[in-house]
Amino acid sequence: MTDRTQPQPPSHPEGVGDDTWLDVIHKMDEVYSQLLRDEVALEQKNAQLEASQQFIYGLLSSMSDVLVAADAQGLIEQTNQALCELAGRSEDALLGAPMQSLLHPSQDGAALQNMMHRALTLRQGHSVELMLSDAAGQPVPVDFTATPRYDSRRRCIGYVFVGRPTAEIQRAYRQLHEAHEALKRTQQQQLHAEKMSSLGRLVAGVAHELNNPISFVLGNVHALNRYTQRLRQYLEAVHAALGDQELPELRKLARQLRIEHILNDLPSLMDGTIEGAQRTASIVDGLKGFSALDGEERETVAMDAVVERAIHWVKKGMKLDFDVQFQRCPGCTVLGNAGQLLQVLMNLIQNAYDAASSQGGVLPVLRITARQEPGWVAITLHDNGPGIAPEVLSHVFEPFFTTKPVGKGTGLGLSISYGIVERHGGQLLARNHPQGGAEFALRLPAPGG
Repeated sequence: MTDRTQPQPPSHPEGVGDDTWLDVIHKMDEVYSQLLRDEVALEQKNAQLEASQQFIYGLLSSMSDVLVAADAQGLIEQTNQALCELAGRSEDALLGAPMQSLLHPSQDGAALQNMMHRALTLRQGHSVELMLSDAAGQPVPVDFTATPRYDSRRRCIGYVFVGRPTAEIQRAYRQLHEAHEALKRTQQQQLHAEKMSSLGRLVAGVAHELNNPISFVLGNVHALNRYTQRLRQYLEAVHAALGDQELPELRKLARQLRIEHILNDLPSLMDGTIEGAQRTASIVDGLKGFSALDGEERETVAMDAVVERAIHWVKKGMKLDFDVQFQRCPGCTVLGNAGQLLQVLMNLIQNAYDAASSQGGVLPVLRITARQEPGWVAITLHDNGPGIAPEVLSHVFEPFFTTKPVGKGTGLGLSISYGIVERHGGQLLARNHPQGGAEFALRLPAPGG
């Protein structure tokens, strides 16, 4: 029988033992484990990088300012959502486009080149306002700052442009300015109200103090008038009784003392004194009415009659000719106090005369126009004076403010007039007329308006 032998396992190469193979396997395990660890670390790095990219993208998307990263030639490499919305173009359409393509046709491209050159020369940010085109092709001013970008060898590899549309800033500035002006107007109104209140208390005290001496004057003048009549009757009786027997010395003395002239002049003197005292009392009543906190009884007042009466009283005291041209408005009535409104018109007419007559050699002229408006009666007074200085215009209704020389005015006329008109629910405004001179506009509510 032929012997059959079992196959033998291959023998190890000569010089390589089991320990060597074990070392190789062990090293392979270590390399595999390291590969696994590196893969996990790489995945973590990728996750961190993706999170960073999402964070940066979120920042760029949430920025309201325009952001553009361009290379050294001015080609766009990166931008944000704000620019895409402003330009009306997608990010893909913007990438690779020159910065010049963002500019509006009215914008000189040299400004952009000069901006980049200066930023590179100064090695810091340089700001310039550029006009960009929006989605509709309209110009949009944007305040841009350009900053150069450098590589590790300090070579310029591009620019970063950050811009903010100035229209938003200008709109915010306008709103701030309007709010500031409204605050100033409110402060002025509060100050004016306080001044008017103080003036009312002052006028009330002055009117009270003047009432007593005026009453004395009126009472004494009436008594003197009665005494004069009695003395005249007595002297006439004495002359009649003596007749031709009157002593020559008495006749001579009567002529020297002008007794007859005095007796004839006394009635007119008394009447003039009474009229002056009554006018003063009327002014005091007007001051008391001005200082009163509650409104007085109102009635329907025809403004034509009030204006004509005011013109009449003011012209009586004029030293120069005063040409007053009144365009009447039949049927123009208001609900108010006729005496107070007369005082307002007299103050305005007197002020117009004073202003117009201050110009030597010029005839003072005042044009008064009354007209009806829906719910209002408007009266304008335009003089041919020098007008109101701009720095004075906002102060003309303040108490005690006057541009007249010392002793020529108290500065209360316009302030009192303003208070009367305000209590009537009306408006009193002052301005310079486009054709020269000052113009005061008085508006009073019409009955049922």
